[in-house]
Amino acid sequence: MLNTHIRYEPEADALMLLDQRYLPRREEWYEVRDLATTVYALQEMVIRGAPAIGVTAAYGCYFCARETQRTEGTGEGWEAALRDRLETLKNARPTAVNLRWAVEELTKMWEERPGIGLPALATIWLDRARAMQREDEEINKAMGAHGANLLKDGDRVMTHCNAGALATAGWGTAVGVIYSAVEQGKKITVVANETRPFLQGARLTAYELHKCGVDVTVACDNACALLMKKGLVDKVIVGADRIAANGDAANKIGTYGVALLAKAHGIPFYVAAPSSTFDLRCPTGEEIPIEERTPREVTHPTGESAITPEGVKVYNFAFDVTPAELIAGIITEKGVLTPPYTESIAKIIGGKR
Repeated sequence: MLNTHIRYEPEADALMLLDQRYLPRREEWYEVRDLATTVYALQEMVIRGAPAIGVTAAYGCYFCARETQRTEGTGEGWEAALRDRLETLKNARPTAVNLRWAVEELTKMWEERPGIGLPALATIWLDRARAMQREDEEINKAMGAHGANLLKDGDRVMTHCNAGALATAGWGTAVGVIYSAVEQGKKITVVANETRPFLQGARLTAYELHKCGVDVTVACDNACALLMKKGLVDKVIVGADRIAANGDAANKIGTYGVALLAKAHGIPFYVAAPSSTFDLRCPTGEEIPIEERTPREVTHPTGESAITPEGVKVYNFAFDVTPAELIAGIITEKGVLTPPYTESIAKIIGGKR
């Protein structure tokens, strides 16, 4: 499976990201070296997917330290400059909690080492970012093993957005469950919803599943109800960008609608996400901030000519929240959580958030 789309190159002291804006037409690499390029990569969808955002943000902390060393030096005053950069990084995207989690974890490492010099801090942060990248793939494989037990041989699984290797450090969350089931010898076919307006399902999920030899069919978002009615979907598995303490889950826009349709047709709807995606500071999904993105993603889906009349307003909410009562189970690296989620999340995830 794909696991080389996030690559730190020591010789260049740069993070190379497979630029997901151009897939599947061509494979181009984007170079991250400082705060500005890190924020650009996150905001402009060079890299996306909550776990991948977290890993990139961890490297971003390192690049903030290196940039501070270049501009402010290692004498007095560098601490304030570095904190400002970290705050900017932490706020680059509002919904995916893994970004905040990564920045706060590395900030805590700094706070636990009073008096540490900037060069030493940068080294510690780089080591931690590289470790987080390895750990994320391991976590995803553990998650996949738990989730694969929910799938039967011959299952037809619907996905929404991309929650595969490209959305993580490797293997994937929701799609990682499918990879693990296939490794077990199960024949799994996938319906990948196109996921307007950025088309992550059509462009990215289909790209990696096809590349890995998994049977995948792309469907228009508005075909979900018909496909379910026809019996072409046995289960739905999606990822998440933030999960509240009660189990409400934020994911790519349209997920809520898919969950409602699955409920109406008696189809199990699962969410797959690592512990780092749970935000116990959010009691419910009502407190999860929902990012609004540029109207151009809707009006210019191919990046060229507009498909809407000039001057027409656009809603482009990037995420929605699926209520916990629509979720049959939440697949994590620690096992599959089941309702009531307030209790199971508190017991299994504990005080991580």
